[in-house]
Amino acid sequence: MDILTVSHLKKYFADQKAVDDISFTLQQGSIFGLLGPNGAGKTTLIRMLTGIFYPDEGSILFKGRPFDPLNDIAHIGYMPEERGLYKKMKIGEQAVYLARLKGLGKQDAIDKVKQWFVKFEMQTWWNKKVEDLSKGMGQKLQFVITVLHEPSLIILDEPFSGLDPVNSNLIKEEIYRLAAKGSTIIFSTHRMEQVEEICDHIVLINKGAKILDGSVHSVKQQFKENLFRIGLETAGDSEPAIGPSFETDLFEVVDRQADNLVVKIRAGVRTNEVLAYFIDRKTGIASFNEILPSLNDIFIRLVEGTPLSRQFQLEK
Repeated sequence: MDILTVSHLKKYFADQKAVDDISFTLQQGSIFGLLGPNGAGKTTLIRMLTGIFYPDEGSILFKGRPFDPLNDIAHIGYMPEERGLYKKMKIGEQAVYLARLKGLGKQDAIDKVKQWFVKFEMQTWWNKKVEDLSKGMGQKLQFVITVLHEPSLIILDEPFSGLDPVNSNLIKEEIYRLAAKGSTIIFSTHRMEQVEEICDHIVLINKGAKILDGSVHSVKQQFKENLFRIGLETAGDSEPAIGPSFETDLFEVVDRQADNLVVKIRAGVRTNEVLAYFIDRKTGIASFNEILPSLNDIFIRLVEGTPLSRQFQLEK
């Protein structure tokens, strides 16, 4: 089921196009990466999805109906990048208060806060004040407040900021669990390796416009360059001549370190033909793997207009 449909969304500030004709659809239970450089329009888009801003043009459907901020906001959890908590208020009291604002009864709110505090080992924090928390502790608290009312749509803006590896993994596992239970998650970050690991679908925006939309797998397939990493097991008679500038009708070598090659297979050539080339020269093949571009490479290429990098670490 499509939980969110954004159609031709536009938002202008004076003569600046903060969001310029963006459309996409999110399915229930998906983990969606919203990407873009600083100033791309991500925050403005998120604020429209949470009812903080109204679009100048376009429409938002939530669960198949026109988005109604007054009623639908109770089904959305939003964790902003900036800490939005009351510094002088006690942590337990604040979490219960914010849960009740999302529609939970008093006892239900207390019970759910206690459950999450136990899960995140925050029991001893109940009477602490927000101003006494480290950035990482505050980040864990914000995550709990964002999800404890079990929203259908969860928007996380840089959720791992300030967290150590143990707590980052804790949050990541909860993201997977929430998605498996049916929550849809919008994940906004500058950390491409996290997007690559966590998200199943991405949208990349730049200067207010959408420039890429698709599953992580399909995006990487779209931008692959027919590059393969070959591990050589033994050397044949002609093998020493295969250097970084070596070329045949089948492939060209773009990098070499010891017994490892990165080759670019020419258009129309099958991988079996390349394997046969080495076998015919009695050169054993220890490994043969396609190299797909990272999301970081794709991001830089599309945003900065630079070609994908051909510098590969062969030892990996």
